[in-house]
Amino acid sequence: MNRLRQAVAFLAGFLVGAVVLYVLLLAKGQLVRGPSFVSNPTPPSSTLATPFSPAAPASPEGFPTSPPFSAASAPSSAASAFEALPSFASPAPWAPQAEAPLAVPDVPNPPHALPAPPPDLGDFARLKARNIAIPVQGGDASQLRDDFSEMRGNRVHEAIDILAPRGTPVLAADDGVVQKLFTSVPGGLTVYEFDREGAYCYYYAHLERYADGLKEGMALKKGDVIGYVGTSGNAPPGTPHLHFTIFKLGPEKQWWKGTAVNPFPLWALKKVNNNG
Repeated sequence: MNRLRQAVAFLAGFLVGAVVLYVLLLAKGQLVRGPSFVSNPTPPSSTLATPFSPAAPASPEGFPTSPPFSAASAPSSAASAFEALPSFASPAPWAPQAEAPLAVPDVPNPPHALPAPPPDLGDFARLKARNIAIPVQGGDASQLRDDFSEMRGNRVHEAIDILAPRGTPVLAADDGVVQKLFTSVPGGLTVYEFDREGAYCYYYAHLERYADGLKEGMALKKGDVIGYVGTSGNAPPGTPHLHFTIFKLGPEKQWWKGTAVNPFPLWALKKVNNNG
């Protein structure tokens, strides 16, 4: 009997000690109560909803825009357990982001900001591979200004004006063929050059005069002189310049008809590449 009483007393003392230790740990915040000890399993309305709760706001991609847990909303005894959790910004880092527009690097001391390449990157790649020349003798990319999208009265310019002294030689920008020599009210003396493939037309306007011997059907090499800078057509008399653009030709291959392509990014990139 004495041994039985001793065993019962030891067991009772052990249980009392365990309960006292549990209460002390719980009071000091060293022990977080699990679900079986929560008196009210339903979280109060002030706490944040879990990602599966209908009350949780969701992003357009279906992800919650706020974290399921926060140290501020957790019980004080468990706040430290959530301090190490990463914070989630809205939108979530895995949500698709809008792509930035493809940008062109700056050239040394450009007068104006550089434009984006043409929307059709296939055209841009083909023209860049041809190393299109600046069609004015002594032309320098760092001295050019991108006025392709500027307004000229009620129309878009769709060309680059290259200022140069009157009589400066105008050069073929690429190998090709003189498709048309034409005089118009706005463009004055003009040259339409088709590339060898008949995919693009190079347009030169406001010429002072044509180069000697220039004629339609003549084959051109890049750098050949085709005319001279002037102010024919509607160019300001005191501002001699070459009006130049590239047209992507349609299947009909009409010299007066095509989609204008801005050549300025080609020259800007060439300048950057040449400078390393």
